[in-house]
Amino acid sequence: MVAAFDNADIGLQYLQAELKRIDAKIGREVRRWQMAGQAPSDEFRGLYLSDAQAVELLSRSFGTSWGQTVALSSEEEQSFLQVQSAAEQQARDLAEMARQHGRLTRLQHPVNVFGLDRFELDVLLISFAPFLDLRYERLYGYLQDDVTRKHASINLVLDLLSEPGAGRLKYLRYFADDARLFKNRLLELMPNSDGGGDTPLLGRMLRPDVAVITWLLGGYQPHEELRPHTQLFMPQESEEDLLLAGASWPDIEWAITQEPLLVFHGPNRAAQQATARLVAVNAERPLISVNLQSVVAAEQSPHSALVLALRDARLIGAIPFLVNWDACLIDDSPSPGLLAELLAYPRLTIIAGEKAWLARDVARSRNLLWTEFPIPTYPQRKGLWHHFVSREKLPPDLDLDTLAGQFILTAGQIRDAVATAKDIATVRRDDVIQLADLFAAARSHSNPHLSGLARKIEPRYTWNDIILPKDQLGLLYEIVATVRERPKVLEEWGVAKKLAASAGVTVLFAGPPGTGKTMAAEVIAGQLGLDLYKIDLSTVVSKYIGETEKNLERIFSEAQSSNAILFFDEADALFGKRSEVKDAHDRYANIEISYLLQRMEVYDGVTILATNLRANLDEAFTRRLQFAVDFPFPEEEYRLRIWETLFPPDVPCSSDIDLPLLARRFKLAGGNIRNIIVNAAFLAAADGGLLTMEHFFHSTRRELQKMGRLVDEADLTSE
Repeated sequence: MVAAFDNADIGLQYLQAELKRIDAKIGREVRRWQMAGQAPSDEFRGLYLSDAQAVELLSRSFGTSWGQTVALSSEEEQSFLQVQSAAEQQARDLAEMARQHGRLTRLQHPVNVFGLDRFELDVLLISFAPFLDLRYERLYGYLQDDVTRKHASINLVLDLLSEPGAGRLKYLRYFADDARLFKNRLLELMPNSDGGGDTPLLGRMLRPDVAVITWLLGGYQPHEELRPHTQLFMPQESEEDLLLAGASWPDIEWAITQEPLLVFHGPNRAAQQATARLVAVNAERPLISVNLQSVVAAEQSPHSALVLALRDARLIGAIPFLVNWDACLIDDSPSPGLLAELLAYPRLTIIAGEKAWLARDVARSRNLLWTEFPIPTYPQRKGLWHHFVSREKLPPDLDLDTLAGQFILTAGQIRDAVATAKDIATVRRDDVIQLADLFAAARSHSNPHLSGLARKIEPRYTWNDIILPKDQLGLLYEIVATVRERPKVLEEWGVAKKLAASAGVTVLFAGPPGTGKTMAAEVIAGQLGLDLYKIDLSTVVSKYIGETEKNLERIFSEAQSSNAILFFDEADALFGKRSEVKDAHDRYANIEISYLLQRMEVYDGVTILATNLRANLDEAFTRRLQFAVDFPFPEEEYRLRIWETLFPPDVPCSSDIDLPLLARRFKLAGGNIRNIIVNAAFLAAADGGLLTMEHFFHSTRRELQKMGRLVDEADLTSE
């Protein structure tokens, strides 16, 4: 295909020359009307029908206009022909000038790419004319005997371009819905002024797309239906696009020469867009991007948007780039009509979406070239983080590798997270991005929808707050190290290829209530800089068959892209031993557990299961867990450390506070100790503002009563 000539002067001169040729046809018809005695005699002409006009209409031959009832003199006829001939010669000369540059004028370009013949070109010119010069509106009103008809009707076109008689009807095929002018949306039939649909085809007026006229004049403006959903990218080399695209892009040279239908799929949209821009750069063609999700959201037809996009791509020589293709899928496949339209387009096209889909119900000879754009690998994420933060103010020795390992984000999410971190730094008015800013931004740009399925817990505790035996504490440190080093071990060292089913880390916390399971989860989340979501079992378990699995799937699917830790508290309520099948309920309960086991194996995040009774968990379930941490009931030594750790230093207290006494006398878990301290502080605030042992004893009595344990009054004294 020869590109359109970009010299504006030559292109406009060529357009003007072709319009001169149309002017000669219009002038000839006007002159014949005058000779036929149909020149306007009063200002109301066209608004009524006189007796004489009715008689004249009856006497006129079939398919003949008023002007065609008379013949011009040979001199006048020759004069009009000479004007047409001179205009044609001028157009040929201008076209030759463009050809010498290896180009076409802009008006020649649609003729070439859409395969239009001379008649179709003249129809276009007649339709374009009122949009280029308003005098044509009055001329068309005159020739159509109606001053309100300012655009050319099909009948007027036939009057100007065909001979009178029944033979003109053969040209009506040019105005069918599947004709080239209308199928490619170069022209459209204007709606009837009265809103009805009974106007004969000959009486329908023609209207060109303003976008086509704008392009003919040297610019580009999408159709009003397409405008809100379209972006035009001019080819421009970018090192950033090479980085964003990564390794997941096709053989660009082959794609440019063979012009296949490229199908991009996967979650990494920024990489898809970067790759499309790289293809455009190498092809030296613009890229016209259409957001189909936006089209569908606006309740517009995706088929109509596709036709307009493909037409504009042909006009401006661009590569069509159809993004968010998922919005057009029905049962994992586009509609046959939409797919057929796409396959009929002969040039390079790029489709981008998240899902892989099926091309079905359409016979096709054109191949689809599939390219997947997965989440960037750990090395790629490191490169992306370093690239985007390199342009910002940073403290020395910023550990971006940890950030890349902790958050499995797409290229676009990493780019946006850096921008958000800059916003956070700006609030402090120092503009220096800290690692904490990047972690906060990365969390915010992870999938936010999990909050609708689980309760987010803000980590409040650190290593200094949790009191556990050395072995259990060491296990928690190992969990943190494992999560941090996953990318290096699984991806760089290749352990994931055969030895690991997924990048997920599954942990079991087992122990009596109040022994620190939730606190440990908060400590881990805080150390890793990840969000912690506590799963509410009431939103998961359902009495209806299959609903529990659906709820679990929703949770894990959202968590997969949320970079969050899932914390199932009291997990034995859901994940108990698989029972012997005695009835249908037992069978479906076992199916739920089996589904959970399978789902956890493929989940790439961190899952923590907390249970009060480890013996209740199924052995097959525990075998799939990577870590199991037992939280023992604290002995006196650990109880004292818990009292000392939890007791706030700013609470005003009397000198008789004896924490070792409380640790020795009362065998309580950390959760109970926390409750006693809080309640005692409230009692002290209402009783003079000084915390005493009496307040502690009273609060301990209430806690023991709440637990259903006997209270020995002798223990509630300082003696």
